[in-house]
Amino acid sequence: MVTNVYEQYFEACHEASGVKRRAVLVMLTADSEAGNIRYEAAATFFPHKDPEDFAVSYDDFFSKVLFEGKGRRSKKREAAFLESFREEIDSLVSGAGAEVYWDKPLREARIG
Repeated sequence: MVTNVYEQYFEACHEASGVKRRAVLVMLTADSEAGNIRYEAAATFFPHKDPEDFAVSYDDFFSKVLFEGKGRRSKKREAAFLESFREEIDSLVSGAGAEVYWDKPLREARIG
């Protein structure tokens, strides 16, 4: 079962497939099954042509497994991942020349 631990939209800057991307959805997910847990950080960039455009594109997606092993969801572990989440995302997307503007959220964070 995949759970969105955290997700939020931010202004961003990136170009992929010849299309300028002006926003990003960043996510921390937990996937648990049969006594195993997997935490993943991800970012997907999209054009955001107007204030109502939240049509996420899947051709500009980055992800990284932060932890995978035996266990179950842990509030303590999730808090630690969220503490370093921005640095993880920045590291993940910087190699592609992408940038997340953390000081410019487009919506409130959803925490689950």
